[in-house]
Amino acid sequence: MKQETKWFEVQENESISECMDKMTSQGFQVVGRKEVPLFEEVNGQPVPVRQMIQLKGIKEVKK
Repeated sequence: MKQETKWFEVQENESISECMDKMTSQGFQVVGRKEVPLFEEVNGQPVPVRQMIQLKGIKEVKK
């Protein structure tokens, strides 16, 4: 069996649990997580806006 890998981004209006539920409903299992800071330029200086959270999922694919 081959594994399909996909990254899911936790949207601003959803919780991590909601994103995980979405992944499960599509047949994916959580196997990783990464957070990336998002910045916005204010007066020529980078200012952190929020953390972008991504969850890595795998799904068994029958071939």
